[in-house]
Amino acid sequence: MRQVAIYGKGGIGKSTTTQNLTAGLGAMGKKIMIVGCDPKADSTRLILGGLAQQTVLDTLREEGEDIDLDLVLKAGFSGIKCVESGGPEPGVGCAGRGIITSIGLLERLGAYTDDLDYVFYDVLGDVVCGGFAMPIREGKAQEIYIVASGEMMALYAANNISKGIQKYAKTGGVRLGGIICNSRKVDGEAALVEAFAKELGSQMIHFVPRDNMVQRAEINKKTVIDFEPDCAQADEYRSLAKKIDENKLFVIPKPLKQERLEELLMEHGLMDI
Repeated sequence: MRQVAIYGKGGIGKSTTTQNLTAGLGAMGKKIMIVGCDPKADSTRLILGGLAQQTVLDTLREEGEDIDLDLVLKAGFSGIKCVESGGPEPGVGCAGRGIITSIGLLERLGAYTDDLDYVFYDVLGDVVCGGFAMPIREGKAQEIYIVASGEMMALYAANNISKGIQKYAKTGGVRLGGIICNSRKVDGEAALVEAFAKELGSQMIHFVPRDNMVQRAEINKKTVIDFEPDCAQADEYRSLAKKIDENKLFVIPKPLKQERLEELLMEHGLMDI
């Protein structure tokens, strides 16, 4: 079983990328579970066809500790198993605790079955501290992929996440598998992200072009592969899935110093200093 965490700047498209990627893996016959690690509980919506998933924390608050797995785990497209951690009541507690609680509950209830090929953790924003770091801090996820774009703040966030991976790699064995470029149609985007990934010692594992088909599929509460399986964008997600399935390059990243990151951005015309 490969356990994979997806990180990246808030709003960069982690949940969309994760769901379309896992749809590609599911179409390949892989057995998958997604654990949504965002209080918004939107990590599995497209896999479940828009079904409002009952979150682990809400279920525990309503039902207590003695619950059955099927209350919090639902199967969707290609049999992909879906769990949403959820979050605390607004203004109370730490959202990161939801991840810790959820993973502990899933382990106790036997969700991590031997037939699973992949478990994906879709993690909130670019936070790599506290509970949000649990998938990498405690060795739950061995592989990390960072979703980024050619935008300045997306690369700043990716660099900070790489610092977190570097820190926890010393104790938890976690490794960076690559950067997924979720394109924003920035000038020279692919070259910049490739250069950034290379400096980290990693790779841009795939460049996902921007296509309105993604939005059309989301409006219909589906992944692209489910909504329009013969379109070019579906092929992009299948290609990403294949590359991740066959990936052998896992590294402890070498984060860039602030000065070098800004130099890189300037070299590719993104900063005018």
